[in-house]
Amino acid sequence: MVSPIAWGMWRFSNATVAEGRALVEAALEAGVTLFDTADIYGFDGSGGFGDAERLLGRVFAEAPALRGRMMLATKGGITPPVPYDSSGGYLMDALDASLRRLQVAHVDLYQIHRPDMLAHPHEVARTLEDMVASGKVRAVGISNYTIAQTRALAAVLPIPLASIQPEFSPLAIDPVEGGLLDLAMEHDIAVLAWSPLGGGRIGAPEDGRARAVAAALDVVADEAGISRAAAAYGWIMAHPARAIPIVGTQNLSRIAEIGAVYKARWTRARWYDVLVAARGVPLP
Repeated sequence: MVSPIAWGMWRFSNATVAEGRALVEAALEAGVTLFDTADIYGFDGSGGFGDAERLLGRVFAEAPALRGRMMLATKGGITPPVPYDSSGGYLMDALDASLRRLQVAHVDLYQIHRPDMLAHPHEVARTLEDMVASGKVRAVGISNYTIAQTRALAAVLPIPLASIQPEFSPLAIDPVEGGLLDLAMEHDIAVLAWSPLGGGRIGAPEDGRARAVAAALDVVADEAGISRAAAAYGWIMAHPARAIPIVGTQNLSRIAEIGAVYKARWTRARWYDVLVAARGVPLP
């Protein structure tokens, strides 16, 4: 089963194996079962490509039982400095490289990290199908695709498209207003929300719009006795698309607080108050 909230590892690479294991175990203890990584995580502009996967692989080598307690997701297709490559040959090689770094035989979800506009949907679909047929991947998804790109791929993909991964937060509401969440509900596709705290702007708002959103979240947070971050995750989860926020904190105490998200009670009025603050104008 996939938990309603996930833990992301885009900053995971800078830990020791012992520290990495402690973070993974803390997320599991907090009720997280979906762990999201990518081959690009750890890249700093000149090096580090694959470092987050490599560290997780070392954690698995030290504590093999952890792998069986999670749904493991990774991504590929960003190839600095190209920057994107979704050709069949590249993606299959990227998958094999990820499996080697992770020291696993398969991943539960493999997503194309960003769309390659030079790759035809038929080629991408055939590659994803081959990944599943090989037994190296259980389910496939896409990240940062537009609605049109998602439809084009889904139309020729002979297996289910399991997930889409957009930026989605109370400060990044395009998935709500632009139709992506509606598309996900139409086709029963899971939504994984990256940067659910708006790149830190929800915790430390610096402009009027962010402060208004923070204030609206604080109403629910204060009522429930939880952090603003937990309220933000809950706001995302309250939408009927049941989006899964990907929590990126590498702080053990904040990971332990993930379960607090379930204390929030989102009435329609409270949920729309946050949306209005994010839009900056009243609803029609």
